[in-house]
Amino acid sequence: MILEVCANSYESALAAEKAGAHRIELCAELSVGGLTPSYGLIKKVLSNLNIPTYVLIRPRSGNFTYSKSEVAVMLTDIAQCKKLGVSGIVGGALTIDQKIDQTITKQLLMASEGMDFTFHRAFDWTPNPKIALQTLRALGVKRILSSGQEPSALVGISLLKELKTLSEGSLEIMPGGGVNVSNIQTFKEAGFKEFHASASEKIQSLKIAPKIRINNTTEEGVITVSSEEKIRELLKKLA
Repeated sequence: MILEVCANSYESALAAEKAGAHRIELCAELSVGGLTPSYGLIKKVLSNLNIPTYVLIRPRSGNFTYSKSEVAVMLTDIAQCKKLGVSGIVGGALTIDQKIDQTITKQLLMASEGMDFTFHRAFDWTPNPKIALQTLRALGVKRILSSGQEPSALVGISLLKELKTLSEGSLEIMPGGGVNVSNIQTFKEAGFKEFHASASEKIQSLKIAPKIRINNTTEEGVITVSSEEKIRELLKKLA
């Protein structure tokens, strides 16, 4: 079984490695669902740590429908990841009506040749997840990260199990979204082999409140970091 930790910083990646996680999905800005991390962060993680690293390729928040210029940015980011020796890419794209954008996703897959590829939670926006699964399988995607099209994977576990059955072992269905120490056993018992969790905790880094708000999505001064202790507890449940 594989525990993938969604690491939003070097500190989170280090905690994942120390705790014994099997790999990380390196990203930035968890508050908006994750964005592509900086070149500097990717390089530091790969230079200083040994944990297999997948990198999220998502140039902005808002949706998963991209312009030609945004696709160009994504392809450049993937090329840089390949040069740095990244193990895998996490990406994907949707059309304006939220179906799998086969053209762009194929471009991302081709650019990621030699690296593993996970189709991210854009999958959870698709109008027909069964058709989306078949589309991704035909494209050659080997893994789908999903919450079962619900706010959390536990709520969406029925669809996740159905998708696992439909995949017939040709691609991996990886539950993600609210996976934690209190429910990971449920996913294990349901037969899943890979699990995605941030195992995070929030830390207030400011002693004095700032004069004005700059961040409109989270509390000022609050930093989210993956917890080494929580990761260890998750791994114990999977043992």
